Amino acid sequence: TLCSFQVIRCRAAVAWAVGKPLSVEEVEVAPPKGGEVRVKIVATGICHTDECVLEGSFPNIDFPVIPGHEGAGIVESIGEGVTSVKPGDKVIPLCLPRCGECSFCLNPDSNYCLKCHVSEPQNLLPDKTSRFTCKGKQIHHFLWVSTFAEYTVIPEYAVAKINAAAPLEKVCLLGCGFPTGYGAAINIAKVKAGSTCAVFGLGGVGLSVVMGCKAAGASRIIAIDINKDKFAKAKELGATHCISPHDFSKPIQEVLTEMTGHGVDYSFEVVGHADTITAALASCNMNTGVCVMIGVPPAGSVIAIDPMLVLSGRTWKGTLLGGWKTRDCIPKLVSSYLEKKLNVDVLITHTLPIAEVNKGFELLRAGKR
Repeated sequence: TLCSFQVIRCRAAVAWAVGKPLSVEEVEVAPPKGGEVRVKIVATGICHTDECVLEGSFPNIDFPVIPGHEGAGIVESIGEGVTSVKPGDKVIPLCLPRCGECSFCLNPDSNYCLKCHVSEPQNLLPDKTSRFTCKGKQIHHFLWVSTFAEYTVIPEYAVAKINAAAPLEKVCLLGCGFPTGYGAAINIAKVKAGSTCAVFGLGGVGLSVVMGCKAAGASRIIAIDINKDKFAKAKELGATHCISPHDFSKPIQEVLTEMTGHGVDYSFEVVGHADTITAALASCNMNTGVCVMIGVPPAGSVIAIDPMLVLSGRTWKGTLLGGWKTRDCIPKLVSSYLEKKLNVDVLITHTLPIAEVNKGFELLRAGKR
């Protein structure tokens, strides 16, 4: 049968309101409708973007909502018309969908889809209804994936089938964190061999940038964080220098300019703060430097910059999900992981049951991941 047509009762971590801890509840998950897939989520990562949802700083989110967008699971049932996956397939939900038909999807240089959250909110499925109910209330989806639920319903074009041998508790990080950072270096900055790079912020995404810069052959990779506990892992993954802004009396961009002569060739901001964004832009060299924004600033943020920073020749870019065309590229990244070409395991610091999801966020806020 295409679909079991039964409501599934399972656990999910629900955010009932801004600023409140997640609440692990029993929820009802409706069957998939046409063009939809119901997935049993086996593992999910906690990403800082989920923290932005809880803080109320992520744009266009409706509460109550089930967050989570960095997961991996197994197809439980499919709705009518679904052809790319079948029950039993291992999949990664895609927080950046790929319909394959819009002008963005058809553009070889674009990894966006016009159905993505940047174009229109994905708080409800495309038919403007929810598949989640809790205590008689409709619960909103997050980026159509909501991986903090044991079962979730997702449009087919936001699901990628992956190799059946993939360990889901590891490759869930290929749903967001790793490809975002690694791709920012490889696809967006296009880091050249022998170049100098600076990475602001050494969480999982920042460490993935370090790995991307190393894979591209950068000769100097300067890792920057106020938490020196992150330095050992950054060096293990390829950073040649690790510095904390707290150790200097002058702005960090001046420190980097002095270290490198004229500034780095490539800088990456993986924090999402206005001051680190402007510092990252100012720290790359004025003529040909490239600065890539990866961190998500709070909704409504305004960044004031000196126009000469860009007018003199710097390139300032942003990226979502590292430039990968998700449905095509995420399965290939999983294959590369299985071939031991990518080391994702090193990014995993703690493994918790869903009942302890709030502990996971406490670890994130304390910089322990």
